[in-house]
Amino acid sequence: MSHLLQRKEKDCLNCGTVVIGKYCHNCGQENIEPKESVWHLILHFFNDVTHFDGKFFSTLKDLLFKPGFLSREYMRGRRASYLNPIRMYLFTSFVFFLIFFSTFHVNKAHIGKETLFDGKTIEQVNNLNEQNFQELTKKINEGKAMTRAEFSIYADSARNAGAIHFTDNEYKSKAEYDSLLKSGVKKHNWFEKKIIYKEIELNEKNKNNEGHVLPSLIESLVHHFPQMLFISLPFVALFLKLLYLKQKNFYYVSHAIFVIHLYIFFFIALLLSVGISQLRQFSGWDWLNYINGAISIIVFFYLYKALRNFYKQSRKQTIFKYFLFLFFFLILTMLLFFIFFFISFFQV
Repeated sequence: MSHLLQRKEKDCLNCGTVVIGKYCHNCGQENIEPKESVWHLILHFFNDVTHFDGKFFSTLKDLLFKPGFLSREYMRGRRASYLNPIRMYLFTSFVFFLIFFSTFHVNKAHIGKETLFDGKTIEQVNNLNEQNFQELTKKINEGKAMTRAEFSIYADSARNAGAIHFTDNEYKSKAEYDSLLKSGVKKHNWFEKKIIYKEIELNEKNKNNEGHVLPSLIESLVHHFPQMLFISLPFVALFLKLLYLKQKNFYYVSHAIFVIHLYIFFFIALLLSVGISQLRQFSGWDWLNYINGAISIIVFFYLYKALRNFYKQSRKQTIFKYFLFLFFFLILTMLLFFIFFFISFFQV
């Protein structure tokens, strides 16, 4: 209900019907003054998205402390007392990604200063690779022991230090690679050619900023995280449909609503975990890592309880299907990760 003044006139501004009471019986519009302040507009937005009249908080409480309960209520048709699951999903995902992307960043300026194996940094490794390659070769010939860092340097040629490789690409330029293809020395399919061309392009572009390609790739991949979750949702619901195929009273939409409620809980848990991680970085309190560990355990336990409460099967059946669900979700996540990894790779 709006906090704006009610109109004295009884004609509905939307459809023209004579209004009896506060709402038009024909179209449902509230009979209020059309003029509103910016503050009223902001309040209306939050009320419309979250129903802060109490519905949002009661729904949130049931979601957090009664796994599977809201999905069961939705399936039974008890929906007016709770916030719409799709609306709640959009709101929580918006808040989560807004906070997550504002805190997550890959500090490219820090690349090269991070400590690697044997106490060396990326910058030192690259310099050593360029300056001491001949000395390392001599060291091997003399049968002397090498550190892990030195062996890693020797394994990569000085020319390719800091470059990225998903193939056996050792080409200096596209012209060199094209000539090898024309001569028949290299025979690659369309996909291999695309990857190699992109590798050459990235390594040429970042020749003076070695080590910056991977952080850019990670940053692009992380920004595809919302799409990955959204695309996974119907597939997870479909798997649950197949997993509980014998239960005829569960339609595909029932499984989809269940998955939406699960994702909302995961968003809230991840948001809490991100906040604790930020607090640990700010305060230096390492014991906060134990809280994040506890959150991870709670998430797995919540999934089990949600399956048990929603589908109402025995503990043995639920545990069996719980592990099948986790295995499927792992495979699906890996598949989507590789798909979006290559999308990010070609976008960098």
